[in-house]
Amino acid sequence: MANVPEIKKLAMIGCGSMGGGMALLFAEHGITVLLNDPGEATVDSLLKTAEKDGIRNKLEKHLDYEDLCKNLDSPKVFVFSLPHGTVGDSVVEGLHPYLEKGDLIIDASNENWRNTQRRQGKLVTQGVHYVGMGVSGGYQAARRGPSMCPGGEDRALDMVLPLLQKVAARDARGNPCVGRCGMGGSGHYVKMIHNGIEHGMMSAQAEAWQIMNLGLGMTYDEIGDVFAKWNTDGELRGTFLIDIGAQINKQRDDKGKHVLSVVEDKVVQDIDGTEGTGVWSSEEAIRLHVPAPTLSDAHYVRVASAFRKDRKKIKATFGGHFPLEKWTGSEEEKPAFLEDLRKAVYTAFLAAFVQGINVIDLADQENKWSINFCEVIQIWRNGCIIKADYIADLLEEIFKTPKDTDRDLLHNEGIAKELSANFAALKRVVAMGVQTNAIIPSLSASLEYLKYSVNTILPTQFYEAQLDFFGKHMFDLKSEPAGGPETGHHHYEWKPA
Repeated sequence: MANVPEIKKLAMIGCGSMGGGMALLFAEHGITVLLNDPGEATVDSLLKTAEKDGIRNKLEKHLDYEDLCKNLDSPKVFVFSLPHGTVGDSVVEGLHPYLEKGDLIIDASNENWRNTQRRQGKLVTQGVHYVGMGVSGGYQAARRGPSMCPGGEDRALDMVLPLLQKVAARDARGNPCVGRCGMGGSGHYVKMIHNGIEHGMMSAQAEAWQIMNLGLGMTYDEIGDVFAKWNTDGELRGTFLIDIGAQINKQRDDKGKHVLSVVEDKVVQDIDGTEGTGVWSSEEAIRLHVPAPTLSDAHYVRVASAFRKDRKKIKATFGGHFPLEKWTGSEEEKPAFLEDLRKAVYTAFLAAFVQGINVIDLADQENKWSINFCEVIQIWRNGCIIKADYIADLLEEIFKTPKDTDRDLLHNEGIAKELSANFAALKRVVAMGVQTNAIIPSLSASLEYLKYSVNTILPTQFYEAQLDFFGKHMFDLKSEPAGGPETGHHHYEWKPA
């Protein structure tokens, strides 16, 4: 990283919860931050927070782009924290008259990777560097140190990494959770898939939570204790979602009531446009022909969740619902079942990682991004939502091997051993869930994923015959060597035309 200027001053465009948190974080590390946001009140509120934090002297307010750019060093450095979509295009267009060769834009929004690549292509003719950077961990991590996933050309990454390494979250070994993801839009792509994995994990854990709460009749505090134990040792140790799950179950308001008890079952982020990553990750899995049911089924239940009013109407139409029945096991059998549940959640978590990484791998091959998977696993070590120490250790060991090895994780013996060892526990939990009407989309999808991924005798034998019957889609013969996803060479006239 020779010959790159140290970044001592930057502009933060978009000062909401994420951008504002990052602005304060940069300022805390000695960087002068020039603030710009359409809402002047947002900037003023942030400046008040900076005053309380003792870093007000490191932040400045600039309401228009010309004034903003005049007060930046050369090369000018901008950080975006904006809603995804056309807003970013508008900001780039507004900055265009003031941009010069060598300037750097770091897009820290949850942007669609295609928009990132389009802007990179547009700005390269002007000599302006554009880094698409996924930022994870939520608004709290943005303030104290997030996980960051930058992607772009080498020169741009050389410029930005020293800055990001100062402020990134650090793992247990003290290493920053930021790295050189790859070229092009790889940074935003990896963050998109991170969020898809996150959705699969959250659904599986929520399903286990409801089984414990309604199926086993456990109190919130008891469930919190279980999650805390899961987070301490075993395959779920050091897992961010398990950790906050323990805290959420135990949290009480100032009247002593569990906060969780009043939370409605309605997730709207995929519907109201505030988040697109879950939709995009499922779309990418389908486009690249990668089975990712743990991720996609988690998305479907979120969508159903958002339409709570509609669910109430459907329930009335049905004359009731399919209530989750109580578990019929004895108190003596309960510890064994909770252990099965722990293993089932872990298996779904690992399946989500496998599915997500397999999607990234195919996108990497398609776009020639040269993604460094060791760097990606390091980025996910801390400061992000899918932090999971045991899984990270497992994946780090796999990706230490040369890049040209087979990266389909289902072909890896270590992954196969982990998933096989926990298959029976997952199956018992899903069987119990079916018997008691538990809502288990990601757990059951993970079980089916293992069954059809490993099996060489699928019901699609009959499916293929049907396709040939009505569409002359052709088929292969069992007596022939196994082939890839290519059209078969045989047709049978099942019924004369």
